[in-house]
Amino acid sequence: MNHRSSFLFVLLLAAVIALPMVLRPRGQGVGSEADETLVIMTPHNEATRSEFAAAFAREYRERTGRTVAIDWRTPGGGSEIARYLASEYLGAFRLYWERDLGRQWTREVEAAFDNPQVAPGEESIAAQARKAFLESPVSCGVDLLFGGGSYDFSQQAAAGRLVNCGLLEMVAGVPPSVGGEPYWDREGRWIGAALSAFGICYHREALARAGITTPPTAWSDLADPRLFGRIALSDPTQSGSAAKAFEMLVQQQIAATIAEGGTVADGWARAMRLIRRISANARYFTDSASKVPWDVESGDAAAGMVIDFYGRYQSEAVRRPDGSSRMEYVTPRDGSSFGSDPIGLLRGAPHEALAREFIRFVMAPEGQKLWNWKVGTPGGPQRHALRRLPVLPSLYEPQWAALRSDPEVDPYRESTFVYHPEWTARLFRTIGFVIGAMAIDAHDELCEAWRALIRNGFPREATARFDEITAIDYDAALHRLRPLLSTGSRMDQVRLSRELGDHFRRQYREVTQMADRARE
Repeated sequence: MNHRSSFLFVLLLAAVIALPMVLRPRGQGVGSEADETLVIMTPHNEATRSEFAAAFAREYRERTGRTVAIDWRTPGGGSEIARYLASEYLGAFRLYWERDLGRQWTREVEAAFDNPQVAPGEESIAAQARKAFLESPVSCGVDLLFGGGSYDFSQQAAAGRLVNCGLLEMVAGVPPSVGGEPYWDREGRWIGAALSAFGICYHREALARAGITTPPTAWSDLADPRLFGRIALSDPTQSGSAAKAFEMLVQQQIAATIAEGGTVADGWARAMRLIRRISANARYFTDSASKVPWDVESGDAAAGMVIDFYGRYQSEAVRRPDGSSRMEYVTPRDGSSFGSDPIGLLRGAPHEALAREFIRFVMAPEGQKLWNWKVGTPGGPQRHALRRLPVLPSLYEPQWAALRSDPEVDPYRESTFVYHPEWTARLFRTIGFVIGAMAIDAHDELCEAWRALIRNGFPREATARFDEITAIDYDAALHRLRPLLSTGSRMDQVRLSRELGDHFRRQYREVTQMADRARE
């Protein structure tokens, strides 16, 4: 290698090493002079990260005399975090299995070590791998997982990546579940730190331009044909909050159908038809759930499906001096439960004692007030109104109302929605997969079919064909799609996605032709 090549190689190597630091978001650096460092993986936005980092650092220094810096790791939403953790623990455990235990790595070991279906008490190699992982100190280099839905945390806990944080006393007064939603893990592997609902953000003027003067109050309002091309949606295969929002819609439709004398399968079909119509109105499906309220706030979209705090936070950001805002948020009537947004200790946490201190702070009144107290109030955030809901029931008592950003919201008394996990919990991933095939992969054809129905006055036969969902009915979802998504190979899943996508493209082209022929 000549001198020039050597120089270029060194330069390239330096660039690769420096790239992660260059791309680290501003404000994410770790204080080099801090006495201690805590590493936290989170999907939380910058406002939440900065407020909790500053408040914890103050509290910790006042109590211990030591300084602390938080190294935030933000690979993306729930799906990206899940993939990252799975990959890091796979590598770490393989090293532990081969180097520390002196065992041979096999495909059976790889498939079993983080599989909750494998019983660790048996004598098989799979059971031995599972037992070894659950007793191991292997680490992904991160201390805490902070933020995401209870489903994601339950999955991580079942895999063995989250461990008992030893702080279940911090949930004193918090019920184990509300409306069917779990608020903490009985084995102490995660604790709900805040509460979240799902709903609709909307732009009044953009709605008016579409000829709509009444703001949306129900999920079904987003299927109004006048909103064609004006709805903002997140991709449920990429965003855990988007997947949960769609599950809320499915749950509501099933509940309404059963109340009318129908079945769970009937309600599922009704929900799929509604999701298809809402999706047909969509401008896009974004990978970033936070993009939805931004585009609605700017008027680029008239409305969108969003997690409550994204909607409330963005509404707060553009609030006028008179208290009004061009963007508002609403939880649909009987359209969403209040689910928990947890925190948990990761296996092999490098700074375990400090991680426990952070969990203690987050769950104490001092940390809980940050979620919903007004900026500048005693115990409240310094710069950002987070517009989140604390999990501690005591903070919803009347004496705190004047300090809260959303004093009218009380998740312990407000919602009549009951989440039934037996209806959709095992189909959580399947819902996102179905939407991906039905509405995202075939979005161009879907929109063209919807446009044809609109311009031709929704002819009966074409509309009936548009609403046909046999390929993804409840039976198909439960007995064909779910098993393959749970245990099938990645190649099988890709093949199924392509097969369904092609099916829906043909269906939508047929609808377009039928609708246009009806006009002739």
